[in-house]
Amino acid sequence: MRHHDTDGGGETQRGAPTAADRGWDESLYGEHPAEPGSRGGHASAAVSAPGAAPASGAGGGGSGPDGGGASGAGGEGPAVNGAPRRSRGRRVLRWSAAVLSVLILATAAAGYFYYQHLNGNLSKDDLNLGDNKLHHSDPNAAGQTPLNILLLGSDSRASEENVRLGGSRADRDRPPLADVQMLLHVSADRSNMSVVSVPRDTRTTIPKCTDPDDGKVYPTTTDKINTSLQHGGPGCTVATWEEMTGIPVDHFMMIDFSGVVSMADAVGGVPVCVKENVHDPKSKLKLEKGTSVIKGEQALSWLRTRHGFGDGTDIGRAKAQHMYMNAMVRQLKAGTKLSDPGKLRGLAESATKALTVDKGIGTVKKLYDLGNDLKQVPTKRITMATMPWEYGGGGSYVVPKKDDADQVFSLVRNDVALDGKDKKKAEASRSAQPTEPSQPKADIPVSVMNGTGTSLQRPVTGRAGQVAQTLTREGFGKAAADPTPQSRADTTIRYPREELRGDALAVAEALGIPERLVKHSTGVQQVTLVIGADWREGASYPESDGGGDADKGHHKAPESADALRGDDKKACMDVNPNYTW
Repeated sequence: MRHHDTDGGGETQRGAPTAADRGWDESLYGEHPAEPGSRGGHASAAVSAPGAAPASGAGGGGSGPDGGGASGAGGEGPAVNGAPRRSRGRRVLRWSAAVLSVLILATAAAGYFYYQHLNGNLSKDDLNLGDNKLHHSDPNAAGQTPLNILLLGSDSRASEENVRLGGSRADRDRPPLADVQMLLHVSADRSNMSVVSVPRDTRTTIPKCTDPDDGKVYPTTTDKINTSLQHGGPGCTVATWEEMTGIPVDHFMMIDFSGVVSMADAVGGVPVCVKENVHDPKSKLKLEKGTSVIKGEQALSWLRTRHGFGDGTDIGRAKAQHMYMNAMVRQLKAGTKLSDPGKLRGLAESATKALTVDKGIGTVKKLYDLGNDLKQVPTKRITMATMPWEYGGGGSYVVPKKDDADQVFSLVRNDVALDGKDKKKAEASRSAQPTEPSQPKADIPVSVMNGTGTSLQRPVTGRAGQVAQTLTREGFGKAAADPTPQSRADTTIRYPREELRGDALAVAEALGIPERLVKHSTGVQQVTLVIGADWREGASYPESDGGGDADKGHHKAPESADALRGDDKKACMDVNPNYTW
């Protein structure tokens, strides 16, 4: 068996490049010191996950190479031959359990009969702690609205069980980090679902956030996105996502440990595949080449392993989590029965105790209804992807890959599926709709709204009036500014009835706005232009809008997003050659 132990000790046969060779700084996975005065233990206490390995060693930090927190120097054990030795057991799961948040929803019905008790288990928090929230997505022509749920995995050690599973008793009061972050986007018509993961070491702007519990104000800063959880709670991570992606977040779900092993056992195990024999002694994952059905401790090991896959960075682990999620969804949709009342009760108990949710979905009934929404999506239309990224700071962090990341975020904002299958449907729909105005320009009522404000930028004063005047000069005599507050990443023109599409297109043509931003919506009463943060100045819409989207012929996720389809039963993980046997 070959191992390249980057943490000191062990065999150092170099059969293939390691994460460090590829520029991934292993110091990333050291301790992240708590900010003085910041609150700790925000996440709810986790319950026991059967089969989890106990932690070894009482010392050590809460973040290490097997699951990683933000950078820092603490958390090292005694040195061996000059190299720091970290405790082996403390990286258990590294809160990869977040990938199962959506799946746990399917079990909400199990506890419906003692619903009030389970409601009491749920922890609730504010959705967005920033000063400026994005306006929610518009309903489509049928009155249906897209749904965006941010799934978070916390590394909280706010309970004895968390300490046992994660190690580092000294880290008990450290504010948790959001080490797993995925945005789940369900299309307005519920025909498809896109899941976008962001690497936890992505460096981005964290907007000003105010802790609702003690009123502490955290100023705007630039840091790794997983530290946003320490700025008042999950609502600041939501604010950070909205600022970084321009996607309005409707709900969040945060989980620490429980539910992984019990869920895998309840469905009889989950099939996964590896291209070579793999053995990562840190996560205790050991599988033979090919497909294996994993449950219990093996499932836990699969979700927590980092060194075993790809180049040994967190990027490989995200792919493994996507594969596991897809496989479990297929198990459930294939008719797997969760019929044992005892198991179902335990599963519902574990899931609700492990979850922190926003107040908008703070009851079991609301979670159950949400789960029914999600179950409408066919497996073949589920696409899981990772935000395209590139290294920054010499490998000490990653940043969004400019054009490709913008393309992914734009597709989600505009409710376009990452699998590329929406293109023909959209073209067929447009071809059947009118393109000519229903009446002279002077008679077309146009409402103009200012949506230029974001978490980091104040709205441009008088912007709606400026653009309304431009339309008036272009012959739209009934164009008028609407003072209703808005906050949008993208400029959009909406029209309420199909026969008014030609009117909306005439407005778009007068201002140079691309046709893709013209949308049929039941949320307006007349042709309505919302000026987004992408158009803060000028009389004409900017020709270069940072796109990477439909105007350039892109109708699906770029290759760099490493997309995985939900019905891909042949998907198999690349194994790090340094961790084969």
